[in-house]
Amino acid sequence: MKRALISVSDKTGVIEFARGLESLGIEIISTGGTYAALRSAGVNAVNISEITGFPECLDGRLKTLHPNIHGGILAMRDNPVHMEQLASLGVQTIDIVAVSLYPFKRSARDPEVTLEDAIEKIDVGGPAMLRAAAKNYRDVTVLTDPADYMLILTELRENDRVSAETNLKLAAKVFMLTADYDSAIAAYMKRLTGGELFPPTLTLTYEKVQDLRYGENPHQKAAFYREESSSKNTLADAVQLHGKGLSFNNINDTHGALELLREFDEPTVVACKHGNPCGAGSAETIAGAWRKAYSADPVSVFGGIVTANREIDTETALEISKIFVEIVLAPSFEPGAFKILSKKKNIRLLKLEHIKRDASAGFDLKKVAGGLLAQENDGKLLSETGLQTVTKRSPTSKETEDLLFTWKIVKYVKSNGIAIGKNKQSLGVGPGQVNRIWPTKQAIEHGCELLGSEALKGAVLASDAYFPFPDCVEAAAAAGITAIIQPGGSVNDSASVYACDKYNIAMVFTGMRHFRH
Repeated sequence: MKRALISVSDKTGVIEFARGLESLGIEIISTGGTYAALRSAGVNAVNISEITGFPECLDGRLKTLHPNIHGGILAMRDNPVHMEQLASLGVQTIDIVAVSLYPFKRSARDPEVTLEDAIEKIDVGGPAMLRAAAKNYRDVTVLTDPADYMLILTELRENDRVSAETNLKLAAKVFMLTADYDSAIAAYMKRLTGGELFPPTLTLTYEKVQDLRYGENPHQKAAFYREESSSKNTLADAVQLHGKGLSFNNINDTHGALELLREFDEPTVVACKHGNPCGAGSAETIAGAWRKAYSADPVSVFGGIVTANREIDTETALEISKIFVEIVLAPSFEPGAFKILSKKKNIRLLKLEHIKRDASAGFDLKKVAGGLLAQENDGKLLSETGLQTVTKRSPTSKETEDLLFTWKIVKYVKSNGIAIGKNKQSLGVGPGQVNRIWPTKQAIEHGCELLGSEALKGAVLASDAYFPFPDCVEAAAAAGITAIIQPGGSVNDSASVYACDKYNIAMVFTGMRHFRH
């Protein structure tokens, strides 16, 4: 190897790398800021203009797009015609290409960035050199990651060459990088211009946040990725303050709790187990909200996820510390609260400053064998017409408040889902059954078992989809439930309305279903 081209925006380790190459007798070609940095460090780099015979111009937009550069990269060394053409044109081969691209993604994430500034961070020459070098990987070593510098220096020192296996792996990294880079640009432009909601091809890019301890089961490996086009207040932005590493289930369950928590403005705590809410409560203080959420189902909260939309204070921390929970997520923790909770080695404490819902939260995606389902996120709660009373009796103001509270909960219960609530507290949740009467009975039974048979008197019930039969109303009436909220829309709605009138239950339709599979 005789020549290396180095042009990097990320200058981590580049001085040491260039010095290492220079010590092996390899000539260094460089550009712009990289050239200046290398020369300042005493590296005898050659400015690319000396190779191209053409000055850098257009504010640095044009400097590497030249036959003397790309010919030297693309020429196949074992092809006599290629080598004869290089000789006749006076072009020398380039054997190592080390390039890091302009930081477009960092600029695009900045909410204050202008279109002009973002466009200037779109690298043109860099991807072209990387792709050329990766295409010719048999003859050219291409580097995009400073972590690989020492590997290359070691191979050159020990073998006077870089192995074909290493070159192929590095080439693969290039195409993953350029695909991600172009996808980030495409996502930014789509976000900026609108465009089709579901275009003919869907290009998504994700950046690894962390490796996970394991997947849904200990024998499965897993990792957590951030969606590049997502907003800045997602679970991927949460900061872990304490505790061992997160697992696949930890993140998935916390997501379920967080999505429900975002529906509330008042101090609220949501506890979740296996992706389903098992306790939710709103109160004037976060301690009061915790007591409601915990007492709703203390059996299921054990080993579950706890999320709060207010700072965790010492009073709340003391009560949480009395039981085992996997995770507590909140905007912040009082110093005293953190001290109390961090004494428990098996708890994870996550800080997410911005809990409120972002209407532009991207797609809801579900992977299926051979394909991907994409839909808009379910960011609405009620239809434009609001609540429609369909029974002779209208709900009282107190019942209406509880109906809306419970409607928020059932929106995040796996379908078929039922939720029962009263006084801004969940009393029973029936998730994920194949018909609607079973989760209704389950929610009632759990509420009565945990809180007593009288607890459901005067409570309200929410169903994520319509009642096909009046059997759910019959069960609700027997439990003492006085109001029901459901989407409506069944051909058999009248039977359920008739049953409600029979038992003096107020029923409202929302005109909006919230299936969650």
